[in-house]
This record gives sequence, structure tokens and C-alpha cells, in this order.
Amino acid sequence: MMKTYDGLFIFATSAKDEALDGQIEKACAEITRLNGHVLSAEPLGKKNFARPMRKRDYGMFVKVRFGLAPAQVAALKARYLLLEDFFRVQILAVNERREAVIAKQAEQERIREAAREAARAAAMAAAEAERKQQEEAAAGSIVQPDEGAGEA
Repeated sequence: MMKTYDGLFIFATSAKDEALDGQIEKACAEITRLNGHVLSAEPLGKKNFARPMRKRDYGMFVKVRFGLAPAQVAALKARYLLLEDFFRVQILAVNERREAVIAKQAEQERIREAAREAARAAAMAAAEAERKQQEEAAAGSIVQPDEGAGEA
């Protein structure tokens, strides 16, 4: 049985894309080597540490979501400790129920926002129609002087 995990990887290298891509590939290869599968890999960019660690002030952060058997997680962490490219690794199990609730709440918020936007558009259309109606009423109430009335 596979579970879903989020891995936060910190690499102590510079922000060069080809170097970072290679390190991400190395992290994903270790997961697949243990019969896991990578769902997504998202570089989060360069971030400064709160305090220097091992004489470093910053690191390149990458979030990887993957599926792996729970028995293999300890072996994966041990493998990352042996590799020099990885500055820090944190692996957290994803709570599927919580993720589903969050997704449902986000969908409900999108529906509410769409309804609010539709109500705003309807109110603007009604205000525009009322403004045009008032302009037409004002234009119709202005009496044009008769051309023949001044010649008597």
C-alpha cells in the first residue's frame, strides 16, 4: 500500500537551473529506485536561513509530492543522508482527508466568488439601464421651441 508524502528538499548550491534540475532528478530517482512514484516537483526558489547553518546563509528549496510504501520512508531518508547534494530533507505524510476538505472548501469559495461576480455584473447592468432610461426621460422632457411661434 502506498501513501502520499510531501518532501521538502534544501540544496546548498547556487540557483543555476541546470544544476538544480540535476539535483531534483537525483531526488526523484531515489524515490523511483524504492518503487515509489513522483506526483509533482515544484521549485520554491532561493530562501535565506534564519541563521547560518554549516557556514551557509541560504538554500534552494524544492517541494516534491510522491507516493511510497511507508516501510521505505526510513530507507529513503537514510539514502538522502549519504548524498552530498542534499543539505536538508524533511518528509511529511499527506493527510488525504484534510486535503479533500481543503479542496472542497476551495471549490466552494470559487463558486461563491463566481456568484458574487455575477451579482456585481447584474447590478452594473441594471444601473446602466436605469441611467439610460433617465437620460431618455430627460431628453424627452426638454421642450423644443416651435419655429412658427415667434412670428405672430
